[in-house]
Amino acid sequence: MNYSITAKIMGVILIVESLFLLPPLGLALLDQDGTVTGILMVMAIMLAVGFGATKISAKDLVVAPLDGLLIVSLAWVVASIFGALPMFLCTKMSYVDSFFEIVSGFTTTGSSVINDIESFPRSIILWRSTAHWLGGMGILVFTISLLPKLGVGGFQIFKAESPGPVAGKIESTVSQTAKRLYSIYMVITLSLFVFLLIGGMKPFDAIIQTLGVVGTGGFSSKNDSITGFTGYMIPVTMVIFMVICGTNFAVYYQIYHKKFKDIIQNEEVRFYLTLFFVAFLLITANLYFSGYNTLAMTARDASFQVSSIMSTSGFVNADYDLWPSFSRYVLLVLMFIGSCAGSTAGGIKIIRIVVLFKLIKREIQKVVHPKAVLPITINGKIVPDEVVMGINSYLGIYLTIFVLSIGFITLSGVDLVSALSSVATMLSNVGPGFGQVGPTNNFANFSPIYKLYFSFLMLLGRLEFFTILAIIAPKRRKKRFVRL
Repeated sequence: MNYSITAKIMGVILIVESLFLLPPLGLALLDQDGTVTGILMVMAIMLAVGFGATKISAKDLVVAPLDGLLIVSLAWVVASIFGALPMFLCTKMSYVDSFFEIVSGFTTTGSSVINDIESFPRSIILWRSTAHWLGGMGILVFTISLLPKLGVGGFQIFKAESPGPVAGKIESTVSQTAKRLYSIYMVITLSLFVFLLIGGMKPFDAIIQTLGVVGTGGFSSKNDSITGFTGYMIPVTMVIFMVICGTNFAVYYQIYHKKFKDIIQNEEVRFYLTLFFVAFLLITANLYFSGYNTLAMTARDASFQVSSIMSTSGFVNADYDLWPSFSRYVLLVLMFIGSCAGSTAGGIKIIRIVVLFKLIKREIQKVVHPKAVLPITINGKIVPDEVVMGINSYLGIYLTIFVLSIGFITLSGVDLVSALSSVATMLSNVGPGFGQVGPTNNFANFSPIYKLYFSFLMLLGRLEFFTILAIIAPKRRKKRFVRL
């Protein structure tokens, strides 16, 4: 293990994180909300520790596969430990609650322990939502663009950081890929912000909702999320952008280069959009024939919650916990699946579901033709067997952690539906669940030990169980890292 280079990269991450405290600091100075001293203290701590870590000498600047795994895992933990300090020092929240909240921010989960966010200083609300934006694309992806200045290659880190079963470059170098991804990210961010302003949102509310949508996190500036914003333009705009942000960002690079044929042939995108429309139509029909409301309002609310859950944004436009059982069932299924790999969304990812269906189809065909060679293909390319095996391992680990965690959460006294959905929403980084953790409730009533465990689950979901895979597969540590 190359601990020295790991420490140097952690230092860079802390420096980058401290710079993103500048907007909240500026807002604190403008509002004179009493958080200036606390934010300055945190920035000073981050900069001191960060610059100190970058001064550590490293003889070997090569990042091995296991080093990349360690760096990614530590980055989220370190960023969260320090990122919780502004909330802890500037509000009356305990450190455990602050840690839960900021982990929920960085992992773009959007679950909360705050009952009245509107009573918080705007600077802290902004920092809380900035965590979404940073965590969405990944603070490490941003950092990777800086690593060449340290003489460090970032491909192993990029592979471990990029969600989904495969990670590829869209430019010739990883740092250029990172810069291109963030350029796309910023264009989408600015576009949504402008549209929300046009829709009638106040600038601060537009900023917070934009950071939550683009990062697919779901933190809002309002206690009732999006419910208080009337009309159709704001929710419809957010639906469009939640779908956009649930799509693999490489698709937008292909659009820029007019590779429309590749986009049309992209099986993951086709399945993603098909699933969205099927879920939307099913819920719309179920709600309308259950006497929900007018067809237009039913379609608005159905499309909003489908896109919100599917993109794992977790915004709320209606109390879907009061919807018919079938509609809630569809949302629960979407909660597990999530969106595309290479997006800012969570969940199992569409591409894994596509491969799983093709694997099931192949096994059925082999019953009839046992000697047939039937490779699994995606977009006309053969999927290596090691990737297929990796997806099976991922799903197996997901199921194991899911089942064991439900049992542990039920010990807190919550009902089975609440326990099940709370674990699902944590592992898929969605936000609200059902029952006692539904859209009108949160996680405030859980004890500190359960909040820490939920934080662990959120990190596991964002890291896609890499740390566990590294522990249970020691014989593979010296081998090539296989992306699952």
